[in-house]
Amino acid sequence: MEHIVFLTGRLAQASLSRVLAGIEAAPFTWEVREIGLQVAALMTADMIRRRVAAPVITEADGEGTAPRRADRIMVPGRCRGDVEALSQYFGVPVERGPQELKDLPRHFNRSARAFDLNEYEVAIFAEIVDAPRLTVAQIVERARQLAADGANVIDLGCLPETRFDHLAESVQALKAAGFQVSVDSSDPKELLLGGKAGADYLLSLTLDSLWIADEVAATPVLIPRVPADEESLYEAVAQMQQRGRPFLADSILDPIPFGLTASIVRYHRLRERFPDAPIMLGVGNVTELTEADTSGINAVLFGIAAELNVAAVLTTQVSQHARRAVSEADWARRIMHAAARNATLPKGMSDALMTVHAKHPFPDTPEEIGEIASQVRDPNFRVQISPLGLHVYNRDGLRLGQGAFELWPQLKLQDDADHAFYMGVELARAEIAWQLGKRYVQDQPLDWGCAAPRPAEDLARWCAPGTTMKTSKNNAQEPGAVSTAAAPSPT
Repeated sequence: MEHIVFLTGRLAQASLSRVLAGIEAAPFTWEVREIGLQVAALMTADMIRRRVAAPVITEADGEGTAPRRADRIMVPGRCRGDVEALSQYFGVPVERGPQELKDLPRHFNRSARAFDLNEYEVAIFAEIVDAPRLTVAQIVERARQLAADGANVIDLGCLPETRFDHLAESVQALKAAGFQVSVDSSDPKELLLGGKAGADYLLSLTLDSLWIADEVAATPVLIPRVPADEESLYEAVAQMQQRGRPFLADSILDPIPFGLTASIVRYHRLRERFPDAPIMLGVGNVTELTEADTSGINAVLFGIAAELNVAAVLTTQVSQHARRAVSEADWARRIMHAAARNATLPKGMSDALMTVHAKHPFPDTPEEIGEIASQVRDPNFRVQISPLGLHVYNRDGLRLGQGAFELWPQLKLQDDADHAFYMGVELARAEIAWQLGKRYVQDQPLDWGCAAPRPAEDLARWCAPGTTMKTSKNNAQEPGAVSTAAAPSPT
């Protein structure tokens, strides 16, 4: 059985031991080793090299037991420095754990399951709905943004009774830039023009306009004459199959409460009628026309798409509340593909679509926070949250409140503008996290999933000094002052 040595600090040692002891049927033995510092989050690779002797061996803890050499070493998730160099130094893998020690059971479970979220089968068509009103350069730039969010095909939306004189030029510019392109119009002339300009797809043809498919090489997206006329769609599909031409079939998804359920049933009947036909699902009628967070809507719709084995989804980013729809669609298709392929629930794969709430927002109980607070002997403020509210503590005691303004008078920072600003930011973040049920980690921005992506942090690089830290010119720090670079979460 693998033997893992977990390196930590004094404040987190007891909590880490409890968490590891609580993992049922753990596939490893373990040792928790405190390396002579108070806060685990301040651990660095250089510090580990200086304080931990190689090889790393766990001494025998009783008769009949023998010393165990570590097969793996785990360091805190925020440990900075080159862990690859540590692996070479110790001769065993050295890995960062999760940023919060309470996530260790979930961390090991995810590692064991190892879902691949790089794979997907659903193509995303991202529509530029106002293309006629944009210049060619603006269309190409918009396409680059959509592709960066995950779009596979750039859909040029034509507007009724609106001239699109640069349609052909736009298609050609997009193709020259390496994009796949679709033209979306109810006007046969625009569809023909787009197809002849080199568009890859045409949205949308009915049974009455299938002749357009004979004039151009573009792949048509077939729709019924009206949503309820399923037979006209079936006949269009049958004719394209007889011709041996590629196509996509779209039963039209209706908005709530104007037939959403009935339209899902139509898609199901389409799949039963044509088990192998490539289907397109247009989700904009639901994401755009429902005032609700689109991440959850996309998760459900892409779950339906996975069950129906849908080949493509058409989405839009028109309403401000749907401005991250393409990125959400990209995550949703990957998660639902992994769930379907592995015949498992779409859980424990990624938090990207959990933009508002967290599954485990409060890893520490008030009692555990109180225990840690009682061990603090320095003036630096720590901030944590629990179901009871915001906990702020240093050597002068523990304060508990449910908002920044409630706690502010207790901090006595009226004469220290730098640290007052810092604590204001941290308490505001903590209050938002507590109200919504999100994870809060001091000195870190809140995680909004794919709704507001943040740059990946390179933990191999050293952290810059805190922006409000006292400089050497005025480092005569007063009692109660906060050093932002030395007051992270104790875990």
